[in-house]
Amino acid sequence: MNKFIFRTSVLAAATLVALTLSSCSDSNGDMMTDMAFQRTITFENVVTPKDFVESGSFQGMGTAPIISPGQSVSVTFSAGKTQALMFATMYGASKDWFFASQQPGIKLFDTNGNAITGDVSSSVRLWDNGTKDDTTGQVESKPIMQVPNVNASQLMKLSLAYNDVTSEFTLTITNTSGGTANETPFSPGVWAVSNYNGSQLLNSAPFFTPNALSNPEITDIAQMGNISKMMTQLNANTGIMTGLSPALIVVYRGDKNPMYELGKTDNGMGLKDIAQFGNVAKLQNSLKSLPNVQGVYVAGNAPVAPGSKVTTNFNAEPGDKIAYATMFGFSNDWFYANEQSIDANTKGDISSKTSLFDSGTGIDQYPGAGNHQALFGGTPQIESKIISKVGTQYPVPAVQNVIKVTIN
Repeated sequence: MNKFIFRTSVLAAATLVALTLSSCSDSNGDMMTDMAFQRTITFENVVTPKDFVESGSFQGMGTAPIISPGQSVSVTFSAGKTQALMFATMYGASKDWFFASQQPGIKLFDTNGNAITGDVSSSVRLWDNGTKDDTTGQVESKPIMQVPNVNASQLMKLSLAYNDVTSEFTLTITNTSGGTANETPFSPGVWAVSNYNGSQLLNSAPFFTPNALSNPEITDIAQMGNISKMMTQLNANTGIMTGLSPALIVVYRGDKNPMYELGKTDNGMGLKDIAQFGNVAKLQNSLKSLPNVQGVYVAGNAPVAPGSKVTTNFNAEPGDKIAYATMFGFSNDWFYANEQSIDANTKGDISSKTSLFDSGTGIDQYPGAGNHQALFGGTPQIESKIISKVGTQYPVPAVQNVIKVTIN
């Protein structure tokens, strides 16, 4: 009898404990659900577009910086399909003439996208700046026009060479005016490659506008061979810009960022697709299958141009973290991502936690001027290196001058 009472009492106590534990478990679950929250994350492209992606100057190698008959100079620059090279140098034996190509510059690729190499002297033109009388040197105000009855290509030889891996051209300018009726030295000169935004050049008439009045910068070159004003203007208007891809956001648990691991090679889950082409689909699907992933979200559905932004909401619970990635669009295989872990409950500007990374999957070229970049319809040439932070090989704007990330 006593044994029965004891057993019954134990069973009742166990049942009570089980019910209590069950009640507590349900209560905790409800509490976690009640503590779930929603945040809005925004990615804004804040880069300042500049007219030119690259620019520079050239001059003779002698004591005087002029390029005399028989002498040559070379400039090396990067470019992708649709881009062109503009240059300008004074026809020294004149009052206000200068050499330059036709607008928007020397054509660098043919209609099939193949690099143009060899003799491209037919691209050069001789222009009258219209600011001085050709005989007396008196000041005048006429529009810029081509100089008649002078074949510029007989006075200047232009030759192009191309490196497909780097997408770099070398232009060699040779003074071939010696022994002609128009023998002349060339002054120091300037050159520039216009930025391309995916549909058009940002400056399709660099340096001057034919059939219009001249400007102070080209006038100084045409009248005195002085490139100072033009270089000041070029320096202020030259810089790397970029679009961003739609951003992929993951909510996860644990200490390891599921998108990438610094110092390791790409794991094939889909980061390469973002870094090379801005395509989030593969990594999005890969992340959904991971046990520590709570949710995957995409902000935007098209490239994010300078001045534009994309936004999405995400759901999370206490203890969750978030990570994100978006392509540096004008690159071969670069992406922006958070380098530090971020609590999903964070609010405010988190741009300082963002860094620019090289995925190590494609050979780099000058940003916004590489023919194997997706911007120009290309495919990066394969390489296999560890994921690393982008260094200082190229003058890329600081992260905070390109992307702003905020959570509200």
